[in-house]
Amino acid sequence: MGQEELIRTVQELADREAIRQCVATYCRAVDRMDRELLLSVYHPDAVDDHGLFLADREDFADQAFAFHRERQYGHQHIITNHTCELDGEVAHTETYWMLAAMNKTGSPLSLSGGRYIDRFEKRDGQWAIAARLCVSDWHGQPGPSAVPPELRAILNAGGTPARDRSDPSYMRPLKVRTPEKAAG
Repeated sequence: MGQEELIRTVQELADREAIRQCVATYCRAVDRMDRELLLSVYHPDAVDDHGLFLADREDFADQAFAFHRERQYGHQHIITNHTCELDGEVAHTETYWMLAAMNKTGSPLSLSGGRYIDRFEKRDGQWAIAARLCVSDWHGQPGPSAVPPELRAILNAGGTPARDRSDPSYMRPLKVRTPEKAAG
């Protein structure tokens, strides 16, 4: 591999990773209800068509956060398969997603899955979403949880999840509990 080919390959890998990180950041921003972070993944003139919402980035943030606050105690967007077709300063991606939501009414837990079909553009060296179409492929409710509340409390003893910047994922530097040494 020659020097020019190596440079092109490294740039392509860097572009793909920047795009993948942008999609992951979107999920974190929505789940933490972090408006500033959510706006950062879109170009200022971007359009997001989520079916329920068809909006620019500002209105989408307002509508998405209101939707989740009104209907759920907590939720997680999980991304899986991701394909990316690079074409210079434009990329077309498809990212599979799953949403797990703890509902305020109805079924305590609902699951859904679908795909984000995105057009990314690189402007001023920054990859961001220029257009998004959210496709919902399936939804449903699982059966009762096998994890009793007492065990859930133990599982969360190290950090309390939050839908804002008090969530442990924002802690810098990360501080964790230290294990107690067993008396010997």
